[in-house]
Amino acid sequence: MSNRFLTGEELPFCKGCGHTGIAEHTEKALLSLGWSPLDVVLVSDIGCHGIVDRFFTTHTVHGLHGRSIALASGITAGLNDPSKKVVVFLGDGGATIGMQHLIDAAHNNFNMTLVIHNNFLYGMTGGQPSELTPLGFKTPTLPMGASTGGYDICELATAAGANYVVRVMGIGDFSEALSVAFSKSGLSVIEVLEVCPSYGMKANPGMKLRQVAEEAGIEVKVYADRERKAFNPLSLNSGGPLFEPSDCLPVIFSSEIDKPVQIMLAGSAGEGVQAAADFFAQAAVTAGLNVTKKGSYPVTVGVGYSASELIVSPQPIFYTGSPSPDTLIILSGDGLSFARNTASRMTKGEILIDDSLPCPEMAVPVIPIGFRTHAGPRNAAFYALFRYLDHSRIFPAEALKKVIGESKLGEKINLEKLFQLP
Repeated sequence: MSNRFLTGEELPFCKGCGHTGIAEHTEKALLSLGWSPLDVVLVSDIGCHGIVDRFFTTHTVHGLHGRSIALASGITAGLNDPSKKVVVFLGDGGATIGMQHLIDAAHNNFNMTLVIHNNFLYGMTGGQPSELTPLGFKTPTLPMGASTGGYDICELATAAGANYVVRVMGIGDFSEALSVAFSKSGLSVIEVLEVCPSYGMKANPGMKLRQVAEEAGIEVKVYADRERKAFNPLSLNSGGPLFEPSDCLPVIFSSEIDKPVQIMLAGSAGEGVQAAADFFAQAAVTAGLNVTKKGSYPVTVGVGYSASELIVSPQPIFYTGSPSPDTLIILSGDGLSFARNTASRMTKGEILIDDSLPCPEMAVPVIPIGFRTHAGPRNAAFYALFRYLDHSRIFPAEALKKVIGESKLGEKINLEKLFQLP
């Protein structure tokens, strides 16, 4: 592959945006240091700067607003390899939304570089002020200008313990400053002051970047340059392995399936869907199978749908989710609403649906069963999985009975009755 860090396509930013300069000078700096694109991980988050991801030829990870530092901390700790370079792109909004992550990264001295794109406002959402907006700076939603100065992110990173901290003007060629930051071990932070042509220039006609910084008392300088030891996860005293041999589920049952089987269980939140799926997964392990589980539910706890996608397989599984399951089990109206699109995609397999619900016309058989009638809303998911195992024979239903019976929940469920229901 080419040793270039940018694809060569026109960058997606507004004409005159400082983000373009940061991307171009990042490439120049990495080239000058002899890095290979495949040895660099670029982590970004929500904001105008983040749309540059696909224009970099490095590994890229795009996270939630304010969470790029947390993601990068995990990546660099997991790699624990000085021959790899982790670079974090974030804006002034992401830096302040993720302030605790920034402080923790500096405190732990993670081996990575933060490049803060500070154009003094939220450019993606209309030009609102950020917590780094300078004193007197105007934005479309703050036409009178900021009455107080923003945080000094460089002072905060320095106080928290970052090895190298610098603020630069995003004017001209500042690739050498980026090169220095990239070459440091531990956490290096480079804040680049820049201009947003869409909102900053329009709200502050005739603005000069240096003048804005000077009038607000923002110093352009190196704040920290020290050699504190970078974070090394291998130096931690973990207190032993995460899992003891006694934590492993013993294989005491068997299964005769020779290929993966995918199941989706869809019902209502608060009715045990996730718990039933968890026990099903454990039971599959005791039958010698590999298993993955993906849960889906809204942020409103106890209200709305709850769905779980399960895959069991005699071979290793390298993904979660079953967009077109072999069996779809629908327990309630909430579950039907959630799973309707999944059901419409199914071209094989079957749908088991509670008999209180309308049977949709589908390309696969739809079988009504009285899950709720026989077991009640709280136990319908457990009963449905017992019925499914009795019907499919992918592994013994006794395995599910055993793992539930040995749990605290087993004391609350009449398993004998549930197991023997029609």
